Amino acid sequence: MQHFKTLSAYLEYLELPSPEHPMLSVFPAIGEGFLPCHKESSPPITNDCYSISFKKIIKGDLNYGRTTYDFTNGVLFFIAPRQVLQWDNSAVFEQKGFSINFHKDFLKGTELAHQIKKYGFFSYSVNEALHLSPKEEKQIASIVANIEIEYQNNQDEFSKDIIISQLSTLLKYANRFYERQFLNRKELSTSLLEQFNEQLSQYVESGQLQKNGIPSIEQIADKMGISQRYLSDTLKKETGKTTTEHLQLLLIDEAKNMLLHPSKSIAEVAYELGFEYPHYFSRLFKKKEGISPTAYREKFSVN
Repeated sequence: MQHFKTLSAYLEYLELPSPEHPMLSVFPAIGEGFLPCHKESSPPITNDCYSISFKKIIKGDLNYGRTTYDFTNGVLFFIAPRQVLQWDNSAVFEQKGFSINFHKDFLKGTELAHQIKKYGFFSYSVNEALHLSPKEEKQIASIVANIEIEYQNNQDEFSKDIIISQLSTLLKYANRFYERQFLNRKELSTSLLEQFNEQLSQYVESGQLQKNGIPSIEQIADKMGISQRYLSDTLKKETGKTTTEHLQLLLIDEAKNMLLHPSKSIAEVAYELGFEYPHYFSRLFKKKEGISPTAYREKFSVN
């Protein structure tokens, strides 16, 4: 897989204009302008840059992930360094918007270098992008305009600090808008929870739990066609529980049924549930149920 260590090399590969700054590029197309078109297709590639892009479809229809969205309001998405990128030429669109690309070293020595790692949306897939309302679009556009001014001006000792400050503001607004999107998509959240539970049930019923052990959240998310981070964030907003907690609840429910068979030892139950160490299973069971597996079995047999 081809990897690009510099911003210039990455943009050259995309067939886009060279950057004005060795570690930062801004392609503004606010208003009536259009984004420059990058190469039509690419095999999987990676790079050392962050990307923040806003695209507004002018012509063409597009199914985004598993859902059809109204793209006239625009979509904002984020890409972190080392994420695998791939696209084809199956559809052609004219796009308004902007694209900000900056090398990870551009943030070195700044507070944003640490803050940016906390923004989960850099781990989301493209079909989990942020859909902006017209009001939100204007707010983001004003921030990008400020970044563009500094980018186009002659660089001085204040330029980088101002750009970093504006990038930080943009990400804070994006975080706020994602919170709004999570709250407004309860139907999707419910659907994701149902799909998540269905995937877990199929895993257990097919015998994979005993054979391969407890599945990772990433495995389940891949089966669902979404990113691990987005799945966890969505379920957390809607149910108050993380994907790991939902997985543990299902395992505990399975354990309760298995503990009804007195012929099986606690260790055998643990192993059949995919736990490598029985004592870990016992600790988890007691944490969730308030009593040990042994005590639960005794309590049930008495009742």
